[in-house]
Amino acid sequence: MRGLTLFRLSRPADAIPLLEAAHNWTAQTKVDPSYVLGLCYLETRLYDKARAAFASQYGFPPESASAYLLTARMLLRREYLPVAQEFANKALVLDPQLPLAHALLGEVAMAGGHLDEAIEQFEKERLRNPLDGSVYDRLGDAYTRAGDYTKAQQSLQRALLLEPNSTGPYILLGKVLLKKQDPVNAVMYLERAEAMDPRNSMTHSLLGQAYRTLGRMDEASRETLTAQQLQTASEPKLETIH
Repeated sequence: MRGLTLFRLSRPADAIPLLEAAHNWTAQTKVDPSYVLGLCYLETRLYDKARAAFASQYGFPPESASAYLLTARMLLRREYLPVAQEFANKALVLDPQLPLAHALLGEVAMAGGHLDEAIEQFEKERLRNPLDGSVYDRLGDAYTRAGDYTKAQQSLQRALLLEPNSTGPYILLGKVLLKKQDPVNAVMYLERAEAMDPRNSMTHSLLGQAYRTLGRMDEASRETLTAQQLQTASEPKLETIH
């Protein structure tokens, strides 16, 4: 518990010795010490030790492709992009057919603004993992950012066929169709996304744009106001000191 407290106080180096001594997880600790220890190792740039900690939590051999890919995911979340790329590439060297390795490399490339590389990696993942709708979703996002709206629309429609209950492709399709000057069809997808998740501010913002283009000003104002309210509600607030 002292180790967890020190980690929460942003003192990962001090937390490491205590967490290294905590070998067992119990219901009382709430958090697996291996996971927090891995995060402490990341914060102190001890990446190989982090890999061993995460591998322990998930039951992977520490030198396995799975351990490298798992650690790459954690590194990406902390925005350690060069090391995340290095670990994901190492995972592919160890297992060239490892699922989602190319997808993770695509995410790393997107985070770094390298859209051509991101598209290349997502396309590789699509060929190896053709039934994963999230891959088509990310590919559609990459094509959208690159301004290739035709390929973006194609990828996102494929994502919908595989993941009809996910709002992401509907929202991105609405955005793409607005870029293609097709507000009528954009509204169709965005209204579906709104029905599935009425608390997504991006959906309401895009719907406001689409309605405005169609001359439906009252509905546009309503959606824009809703988007602003949802954004405001989601912003962190300072606690009042009494």
